[in-house]
Amino acid sequence: MLTQGPTPFEKDVISRHFSYLSDLTDKGVMILVGRTQNNDESTIGIAIFEAVDESAARSLMQNDPAVAEGVMTAELFPYQVALMRKS
Repeated sequence: MLTQGPTPFEKDVISRHFSYLSDLTDKGVMILVGRTQNNDESTIGIAIFEAVDESAARSLMQNDPAVAEGVMTAELFPYQVALMRKS
């Protein structure tokens, strides 16, 4: 995650990254997207989404402009909900 201030190239990629995630959110793929609020090298972003299988999940990650352009890295952690509060 960037903490020093982005270059013009990085700003463009980050804008496309946000648009990509916004589009997936509008399509109902993304459940939750955000980042930690610390402003140092430990800052991370988290995206929780639904995919049919691991291959589809990896494709979603690798097609993110920020990942594809090398501005950000991504790791996949398959997850299954065990408990959820009632609305």
